[in-house]
Amino acid sequence: MQSRQVSVAAGDGGQFNAYVSLPPTGTGPGLLLIQEIFGVNQHIRDVADQYAMDGFVVLAPDVFWRQSPGVDLGYDEAGFQKGFALMQGMDFAKAEQDLCAAAKALRQLPEVKGGIASLGFCMGGFLSYVVASNPGVVDAAVCYYGGGIQNALDRAPSVKAPILMHFAEQDGYIPMEAVGQIKQAFASNSKASIHTYPGVDHGFNCWGRPMYQQQAAALARGRTLQFLASALG
Repeated sequence: MQSRQVSVAAGDGGQFNAYVSLPPTGTGPGLLLIQEIFGVNQHIRDVADQYAMDGFVVLAPDVFWRQSPGVDLGYDEAGFQKGFALMQGMDFAKAEQDLCAAAKALRQLPEVKGGIASLGFCMGGFLSYVVASNPGVVDAAVCYYGGGIQNALDRAPSVKAPILMHFAEQDGYIPMEAVGQIKQAFASNSKASIHTYPGVDHGFNCWGRPMYQQQAAALARGRTLQFLASALG
């Protein structure tokens, strides 16, 4: 597996780092991988490598760089408390600008051949949706249990690219009522797919957390790969 750190220029000045993982062939479509509140930690780097093995050029930017560059937290209580505080203190408008800049940088990587998609988990799932509401920035988007999407449904009409969302039916942070609101907002969008997973909790895709559920994670991943293959040609 070939990986490296790259520097991305922010739109308002400054630079932030991103982890890049390359596929065995060296080239492929691009994937903007958006972190949880725990930073670009070992798990996110492993997920980047996982998708690189599937043929994607993956770029995972440091979303918290304006507050605390290089955050790399574990999934214990201390990590959760620090990550949650960073999320609460984050300027989401600037994070949106940074992610759009990261998407542009991803497109410009010489290894990227074809379109690009965003894919995020938890906070990153919400941010993947936000990025997708900027027409033309990405060609597709995947959102794993994106908390807060139901509070930003005014953006739904701006999502023109294909979008895939995964939600846990036992999610303590995202009630099924919220998922229902999201489904209603995208009911007329033929490019939107929304799946729910019974009996699992928020974070079911992360093998580093107690709520990891292999069957749901495998099913969601299979759907994600099929979606990306179709959406990115």
